[in-house]
Amino acid sequence: MFSKKGKQVIVLFLASFLLMAPYQPAPVTEINATDEEDALSSKLTEILSDESLDGALAGVSVRSAETGEVLYEYNEDLRLKPASNMKLLTAAAALDTLGSEHRFTTEVLSDGDMKGGKLHGDLYLKGKGDPTLMKEDFEEMAQSIKEAGVREVKGDVIADDTWYDDVRLSEDISWNDETNYYAAQVSALTAAPNEDYDAGTVIVAAYPADEEGEQADVQVTPKTDYIKIVNRTETVAADEEKDISIEREHGTNQIVVEGTIPIDGSRSRSWVAVSEPSGLALDLFHQALANEGIKVKGEQQLDGKTPNGADLLVSKESMPLKELLIPFMKLSNNGHAETLVKEMGKEVHDEGSWEEGLNVVEDYLSGIGVNADTMRLRDGSGMSHVNMVPANEISDLLYKVREEEWFDDVYLTSLPVAGNSERFEGGTLRYRMGDTLAEGNVQAKTGSLTGVTSLSGYVTAENGDELIFSIILNNYLDSAQDIEDEIAITLANYGE
Repeated sequence: MFSKKGKQVIVLFLASFLLMAPYQPAPVTEINATDEEDALSSKLTEILSDESLDGALAGVSVRSAETGEVLYEYNEDLRLKPASNMKLLTAAAALDTLGSEHRFTTEVLSDGDMKGGKLHGDLYLKGKGDPTLMKEDFEEMAQSIKEAGVREVKGDVIADDTWYDDVRLSEDISWNDETNYYAAQVSALTAAPNEDYDAGTVIVAAYPADEEGEQADVQVTPKTDYIKIVNRTETVAADEEKDISIEREHGTNQIVVEGTIPIDGSRSRSWVAVSEPSGLALDLFHQALANEGIKVKGEQQLDGKTPNGADLLVSKESMPLKELLIPFMKLSNNGHAETLVKEMGKEVHDEGSWEEGLNVVEDYLSGIGVNADTMRLRDGSGMSHVNMVPANEISDLLYKVREEEWFDDVYLTSLPVAGNSERFEGGTLRYRMGDTLAEGNVQAKTGSLTGVTSLSGYVTAENGDELIFSIILNNYLDSAQDIEDEIAITLANYGE
């Protein structure tokens, strides 16, 4: 223990030492890259503290597009449901496996002999996965058959969809989604109603009748006898409510349209998935043959298989994959994703199934250094609630695909653009982040399921840095899309 006098001596000594020491000014703090990154991290963490995410899960990963260096992480390795951000993985694997010039083929073949304009045998419509076939394509094929001299088919017209397996829906599709266009059945032979190419669906529209009390005018696109319309509607007075429902009865191709529509009201319209879409394609082809004056003596048959040695009469190719990626990614077309998965399985393992196709996706990811071992992949579209992918692996994928030859002109171009009102430019981002630095700048894939939202892609920051980001939010109760937008806008403002 020091005495009181001893303590005083020590204090005087220390005071003298400090007075004699040379003065050193405090260091000047400079604003550098690390400080900017700290400020960014603070801002992003603050955004993620929003009360709407209380009890929810969030995974975020932000990288430098130039170096791949991680600039911000938040639960980056947490496995989350990615929703349609799965399509980023599917598209990259498909471009690598199939090539940007890959085309799907549809064939018409026969096992019979031609005699005097009569085909003595069956006619086979063989699908090889084309999700873009429309009524006009079947008409062109029928015209080509007529030009080849066929005036009558003595046998049957048979649909062959054996290019892929016969499993129509990925294993996690819920029963109440099965009739919706976004969960349409996947078949190697199918048809789409318009240039959105929602294969395996028809558009059903109800228009008001000319007089009150009459049924609405229900129209189907494309016109087909493959589905049956049950019309339980009524046209009501102009001041009454429009309340129309359009639903396919489960397990059938009977579509019930019911409710009321005001006499001067606007149409009600819905895309409806059909059961066994190869039958829709076959019906459209049969119609086209009849319209060309080609008689068919036999029946329409599903579930056929083209015999070996059949003669090829007509071959129709789809647009190349690089063009298909626009409706696929811009509009987030689930059917395209699942078709590509099966096509990859067919290409690599000679089996057009989800299992083999997803094996190809995983092999591609592992091959470029993305950790597929930390994922669970159950489909190609992200419809499954059982898919699990960490945000960090998505951002890593987006960094590594920048080295692919198809990146700039195909992959990046296919991503929706924030705030761009053109449907096939802005896509699913066309109404988001307008009047901000993110508008026309953020190029990213959206994703949405009940309680799930995701956004992953690219943005150029205000300081000129190119950034990669992946945001996955799960298990929220209300809406969390605004949080994604705020993060993307913050990245666009980075370094200002």
